[in-house]
Amino acid sequence: MAVYTHLGAEELAALIARYDVGALVSAKGIAEGISNSNWLIETTGTDGAGGRFILTMYERRIELSDLPYFLGLLDHLSAKGCPVPRTIHDREGSAFRMEHGKAVALIEFLPGVSPTRPTADQARSVGEVLGRLHLAGADFPLSRANTMGFADNLAVLEKCGEAGLRSIDPNLPAILGPAREAAALDVSALPSAQIHADLFPDNTLMLGDRVTGLIDFYFACTGPMALDLAVTHAAWCFGPDGQYRSDLGTALIEGYESARALTPQEHEALPAIAQGACLRFVASRAEDWLDTPDDALVTRKDPLEFVARWDFYRKSGARVFA
Repeated sequence: MAVYTHLGAEELAALIARYDVGALVSAKGIAEGISNSNWLIETTGTDGAGGRFILTMYERRIELSDLPYFLGLLDHLSAKGCPVPRTIHDREGSAFRMEHGKAVALIEFLPGVSPTRPTADQARSVGEVLGRLHLAGADFPLSRANTMGFADNLAVLEKCGEAGLRSIDPNLPAILGPAREAAALDVSALPSAQIHADLFPDNTLMLGDRVTGLIDFYFACTGPMALDLAVTHAAWCFGPDGQYRSDLGTALIEGYESARALTPQEHEALPAIAQGACLRFVASRAEDWLDTPDDALVTRKDPLEFVARWDFYRKSGARVFA
């Protein structure tokens, strides 16, 4: 399980008692995720019907100063009608608390299942919701810099070092050259918004073709909307065999533009942005591969999967986003 800090039953019960959600009934560690500890919480609820929540303890890559942005954005988007879980504030009105020197937050549980083999209709729905999300965040008063930008990705890969990258795969150090080229890519003039920046299928909950929840906003930031779309495209539009699925790619773009039309500048920039987006996941996966403790019950993700996707975007160019 992705639970790095273990809380006993008594500790969990005392923590949940700080919220107006009823008494703790059960708590189960959640295996998904590699950066934080997560539990599925069930309570008696306040009306006798019971309640379900996600309890998150922030372990890695999360700065305490960023939590007002992350959690406030959830509340803002939820209030705007986006399928985003709201934060459950404690009895003192705080969105997060400190336990064992680490921040914890209780988040609304949303129904749905993350698709493992997305359909074109699901991709279209996700694109449409992503476009609505970008528009809904226009009046959110906070901002956050992207800490996983193209230059940051290069820094992560250089920190891994050629020897570290080679220990994952002998050919992986070759990606340092393209990462240096991507670091020089300037996207600052493109239209900006509050973006999710990590919208993989496993961060999406669906019932059939309907999106019921976008979750895990802990890479969210203020940045180019085209970058968010490119990340989502790279995450959604390849099959289990690693091959690009044009039906998913076309549907995703169509869905997005049904909510928000891309500018000509965004269309032109998307191929290069998609390459940079892939290198971001090469970098983060390589770092996790080298840094994840051997006794953490987490399956390491292969960075070479996104090397292949980077190569696809490099060779395919603009026709993918036509």
